[in-house]
Amino acid sequence: MRSIRARLAALFLGVAVSGQAMAADLENTLYLDLEDGRVEIALRPDLAPLHVARIKELVRQGFYDGLVFHRVIDGFMAQTGDPTGTGAGGSGQRLRAEFSDAPHVRGTLSMARTSDPNSADSQFFIMFARAPHLDGQYTVWGEVVRGMRYVDRIKKGPASRNGIVDNPDRILRMRVAADVASE
Repeated sequence: MRSIRARLAALFLGVAVSGQAMAADLENTLYLDLEDGRVEIALRPDLAPLHVARIKELVRQGFYDGLVFHRVIDGFMAQTGDPTGTGAGGSGQRLRAEFSDAPHVRGTLSMARTSDPNSADSQFFIMFARAPHLDGQYTVWGEVVRGMRYVDRIKKGPASRNGIVDNPDRILRMRVAADVASE
């Protein structure tokens, strides 16, 4: 019997649980190209419609292309989305929180923020493992459905520096799948 997570992933990829192919929802799929390979992300507009819309807007502007993973903690998460590479920058547009009961499990994409719940901007993180203390506190907006092995290879920072990475890995390119299909 297939797990609930596998069924959800199949639905987001546009594959019927029975195994029959359906048209993929390319408008709600992102391709995150890393040095080691492509990561496919299913967007979750059902959980965070404003965040998904903003992420797609930034992706279509090329905002994320070339940005570094400035904070990467082994066994926890990889954070990116800051054009300054310091963890203090963003796109300049704060987003209102869209918290949900979606768990922070391996492969979850969620928004970084300050202590202000409504301070998310362009920074996000990808979970390496389950972190229940984040549930309901950060906006979940996507899930890795293919290529998590490439996320696992992102260069980690030392625990003594809270995961701050010297000579960090970069996002080569990030695209909405519907735009790639039309190229």
